[in-house]
Amino acid sequence: MRREVWLWLEAVVTWLNHEHVWDVADVIPPCWPQHPHLVHEIAVLADQRHRAGRVLSSDPLEEWHRHSLPEFTERMRTRLRNHCQEDHQSWPAKGRYSRHVGEASRRRRMDAYVGDVRALKATDDQDRSPRLGLVDLETGEIKQP
Repeated sequence: MRREVWLWLEAVVTWLNHEHVWDVADVIPPCWPQHPHLVHEIAVLADQRHRAGRVLSSDPLEEWHRHSLPEFTERMRTRLRNHCQEDHQSWPAKGRYSRHVGEASRRRRMDAYVGDVRALKATDDQDRSPRLGLVDLETGEIKQP
């Protein structure tokens, strides 16, 4: 089934590039399978088009042409910029992502999470005002925990 999805997406991209692209900046690059963000978006765009084509009115197709396709194209242009005009280039954000998932960055984030929880707990310990507990659905009475 996965192979069939890839073949379907390949046909969709070929169709989009032939039928819906005039400016070279809007062409889905041949390296699209190497861009997970494009793969996901192309799949959604293809599904939306498929569903719009099955409806008995033209409204969903108009919506797809007016919004879905241009918004996809704009996001693709913004994300790819000029990185894959001639051939696929490696992920420009790879270094930043590697730092994000690195141990030092992960530890700093975990420390921030722990600090936030501690600050909330300290506030909760000081605040002894009544809190919403359970509500008796029969009477609407609020029961204190």
